[in-house]
Amino acid sequence: MFKGFSLAHLSAGFVAVLVGYTSSAAIIFQATHTVGATEAQIASWMWALGIGMAVSSISLSLYYRIPLLTAWSTPGAALLVTSLAGVSLPEATAAFILCGILITVIGYAGWFERLMHWIPVPLASAMLAGVLLKFGLSAFVSLQQQPLLVGCMFVTFLLMKRLLPRYAIPLTLIVGMLVAWFSGLMDLGKLSLKWAQPVFVMPEIRLEALIGVGLPLFIVTMASQNIPGVAVLKANGYAAPLSKTIGFTGLTTMILAPFGGYAYNLAAITAAICMGEDVDKDKSKRYLASFSAGVFYLLAGLLGASITSLFLSFPPTLILAIAGFALISTIANSLQVALIDSSEREAALIVFLVTASGISLVGLGSAFWGLVLGLLARFWLVQKRAALIS
Repeated sequence: MFKGFSLAHLSAGFVAVLVGYTSSAAIIFQATHTVGATEAQIASWMWALGIGMAVSSISLSLYYRIPLLTAWSTPGAALLVTSLAGVSLPEATAAFILCGILITVIGYAGWFERLMHWIPVPLASAMLAGVLLKFGLSAFVSLQQQPLLVGCMFVTFLLMKRLLPRYAIPLTLIVGMLVAWFSGLMDLGKLSLKWAQPVFVMPEIRLEALIGVGLPLFIVTMASQNIPGVAVLKANGYAAPLSKTIGFTGLTTMILAPFGGYAYNLAAITAAICMGEDVDKDKSKRYLASFSAGVFYLLAGLLGASITSLFLSFPPTLILAIAGFALISTIANSLQVALIDSSEREAALIVFLVTASGISLVGLGSAFWGLVLGLLARFWLVQKRAALIS
C-alpha cells in the first residue's frame, strides 16, 4: 500500500496542511468568539476539525487510491462570523448537525448535481462574496489601528503574491508575528504546549438558528467548496466517486458537530498541492500525499489546544489582517462568477448587497435573506422575461 512513498509525498502533505491552517484558522477563531465559546471549547473545535479532516482524508485516500483531501469549510466559517450573533453555542451545534445531515443525504442519495441546478452558481457566488466582504474591509480598517503591523503584512502579501504565490499567506503570517513580537503586541503569557480535549456541547433546537445558520452553511459548503473540489479532481484526471465521498464528509460533520466540527468538504486549493506532477510523476501514487496531509491534520488536531493558545496570543488586528488578505482572491473570484452573466447580474447583485448588509429579520441572518430575495428577483427578472419573449 505504501510502496513508493517518498519525501515529496510527505512535503506536499505538510505544505497543504500549512497553507490550509495559516490561511483560514484565524477565521475559525473569529467564529468561535462570535458564538461565545470558552478557551476549552475553542480548543475542542480545533481538535474536532483536525481529527475530522484527518479521518476523512486518510480513509478516502487509502480506500479509493485517489488524492482525496478534505478541509473545513472556510467560507462556512466566514458565514458563521456574520450569522452567529445572538445564537448560542448549543443552537449553533444543532445547525451544524442539520448541515451534516443535509450533506449526507444529498451525497449518498446522488442528488448533488440536481441540487446545484436549483441554486444558480452566480447567486451562490454572490452570497459568498457578500459574506466575505466584511473580512476584506476589516483587514484595511485594521491598517488604521496598527499601521506598522498591518502595513508590513500588506507589503509582504503583495510581494509574495508576485514571487511565491503558493506561500503568500504563510509568509505574511510569519512577518506579522515577527512585527507583533518586536512591537510588544504578542501576549506571550497565553502560549502553552498541551493536548486538546474534546468538549461535548448538547445541541439545542431553535428554528431560526436552523434556517438562518444551518441552511446557508450547507449551501455555501456545497456550492463554494465541494464544487471547486470536484473541479480540481476532474482537472487532474481523477474520477472520484463523488456521491459517496461527499456523503462521507456529511457523516463526519454529523458525528463531530457537537465537538466543534461545523462542516467538512472536499478541499480545492490545498488538494491541488497534492495532485501535481512535482508530487509524483505516477498519478496513481499521488494519494500518498493526501494521506500524508491526513497525518499532519491528525497531529494538528491533537495539538489543538496549543494552536488555540498561539492564536489567542495574537493581537486582534493581526487576525483581522491575515483573514482579510487570505480571502481577497476568493472575494474577487466570487464577484467575477456572480457578475459574469449579464442576465443574472441584477439578481446576483441583490444577493450580494443584502448579504453584505448584515440585516437580520425574524431571527434569520442576511445570508438567508440575500439568497431568498435574489431567487425571487431572478424569477421575476430572468425567468419571467424569458417566458414573455418566448
